[in-house]
Amino acid sequence: MHARKNMVSIWFFIGVLLLCYGLLITGSGLYELASPPAHPVVMADLHTPIWWGILLLAIGAFYSLRFSPGKRK
Repeated sequence: MHARKNMVSIWFFIGVLLLCYGLLITGSGLYELASPPAHPVVMADLHTPIWWGILLLAIGAFYSLRFSPGKRK
């Protein structure tokens, strides 16, 4: 099936969704870094929410820019 010229790719919306999740997860990781929880979590010194948030931000930015509606192949 061929895409029409005025259709927006689903990958653009997936990229926007990953960007939103990345922002939320990175924000929660930075908040956790600023005020640690009362009960320490196993391997909390790795700061995994920050790393996963950055990874999701990077993937979301790639998809959003690569498949943006104004960009044509």
